[in-house]
Amino acid sequence: MKLFTIFLITVLLLQAFAEASSLSDAANSITKMEEGNYAVVALSKKAHHLPKINCNYACSRRCRKASRKKICKRACKSCCEKCHCVPPGTYGNKKACPCYAKLKTHGNKPKCP
Repeated sequence: MKLFTIFLITVLLLQAFAEASSLSDAANSITKMEEGNYAVVALSKKAHHLPKINCNYACSRRCRKASRKKICKRACKSCCEKCHCVPPGTYGNKKACPCYAKLKTHGNKPKCP
């Protein structure tokens, strides 16, 4: 019985040490997931870049049901290059990418399809 308690205490100490070391790594940078898109919150001094997405594929998927596909893809690609995200689906869902939803034309109309 004494051997079992020593073994149990050793395992608990190792587990506590492992959790403490993982918490210190998590304090340097935190990554969270927002509706399929990854946003990086930097707590350290390192510069973090937004993840690159394939704008050509994402805009082809977004504009596949549009009546004017070339115009839709052109507008979508320019929005994708600025925002690094494209909302899911073929229409709407702009809450998933607020930057994409905020872009406007010179006539103050939504730029991104």
